[in-house]
Amino acid sequence: MTTGNVTPDGGLTDEAQAVVDEIEEKNVDFLRLQFTDILGTVKNVSVPADQAEKAFTEGIYFDGSSIDGFVRIQESDMRLDPDPSTFAVLPWRNTEESAAGRLICDVVNTSTGEPFVGDPRGVLKRAIERAEDMGYTVNAAPEPEFFLFQEDEEGRATTKTNDAGGYFDLAPKDLAQDVRRDIIYGLEDMGFDIEASHHEVAAGQHEINFTYDDALSTADNVATFRAVVRAIAAEHDLHATFMPKPIARVNGSGMHTHFSLFTEDGENAFHDGDDEFDLSETAKQFTAGILEHAPAITAITNPTVNSYKRLVPGYEAPVYVAWSDRNRSALIRKPAARVPAASRIEARFPDPSCNPYLAFAALIHAGLDGIEQELDCEEPVRENIYEFDEEKREEYGITTLPSNLGEAIDALDDDPVVQNAIGEHVYEKFVEAKTAEFEEYIVEVSDWELDKYLETF
Repeated sequence: MTTGNVTPDGGLTDEAQAVVDEIEEKNVDFLRLQFTDILGTVKNVSVPADQAEKAFTEGIYFDGSSIDGFVRIQESDMRLDPDPSTFAVLPWRNTEESAAGRLICDVVNTSTGEPFVGDPRGVLKRAIERAEDMGYTVNAAPEPEFFLFQEDEEGRATTKTNDAGGYFDLAPKDLAQDVRRDIIYGLEDMGFDIEASHHEVAAGQHEINFTYDDALSTADNVATFRAVVRAIAAEHDLHATFMPKPIARVNGSGMHTHFSLFTEDGENAFHDGDDEFDLSETAKQFTAGILEHAPAITAITNPTVNSYKRLVPGYEAPVYVAWSDRNRSALIRKPAARVPAASRIEARFPDPSCNPYLAFAALIHAGLDGIEQELDCEEPVRENIYEFDEEKREEYGITTLPSNLGEAIDALDDDPVVQNAIGEHVYEKFVEAKTAEFEEYIVEVSDWELDKYLETF
């Protein structure tokens, strides 16, 4: 059984052969064949570099039953098919003598030879195919935030930040400039085009932005980004975390994500210069689709118990289901665009703990559903929704996101569009895992509860 990297005459495709040649030129001795489980954790199978040609022609087999949410023991044989366009040399494993390379893989069900329905990368590919069937390509650009914390004497993570900086601060308050610089160098070595980096609002919090790309490449980049940030932070004896709310009563980490659709002739389908907001009817329908399905989407874009500690009023995180062309209190914002090609919408509620493949798939399917159903998009809310009382929110028809993971799972259970977006297999396994996580959380007793009640009652 061959992979898609083989030509009809049995040789390697030009792209795969170029990777094999580069592996030899750069003295790569090991390859990490990377894939992602349904919870967004990056997994990898490491093989000697001399197995590269076999990986491209035959794939590499592994036990899928050992991966949470994949398959049962009697269905365990799975195959990794590497995507040659994703090859990169790992910057923290690159010396003159040897290096390690990375290839992102698609997961194949060996019993059928078909793409595995539980592979998150495959889930996103199906969303992209739906957009293509409608005449669109999907571009995405995320803004992942993260915290850098000191490690204790035993190398374990603390929640002690290594700086006291704030939004856009410079040294001496922003002591992590050198770390961010090294992270950026590492990302650039892996093919990233970095737009900007800066200190975020909270002490120890940072953001590095990379340029937009097609949705699949961008999701690959998010998975890579998290790995690079953690690895290079560790070289500085720091722990990088993408946990949404690691410190109480300060701003949490989000992953605002920009989307746009382009037509087959290369035009931005979201732009309309005659519209007050420079947004086409297609863009507004796409926006309406996301707003319509937002409660269910949050189970996927904000998938942890901790995610909902970020999604509270007062810390710049969006909780109100509305859109705006001016302020950041709404769920979706229309950023200013200097040229037509830059017209886009920004979904502000995802956080960086999500599985990027599933999150993008859910958002894309919801937006496309809005286009197919020709949903009406309400007028933008230009006032600061954080200052609205409940009566005024009701007057504007503004609802809120789920307040916890349990409510988000319930919303997902009631939304067949988002269920179909991730597929039956992933939906069932995802809900099973997240329900267990929430049930485990609600029976725990926190330090806050002990401090509050132990001596009072």
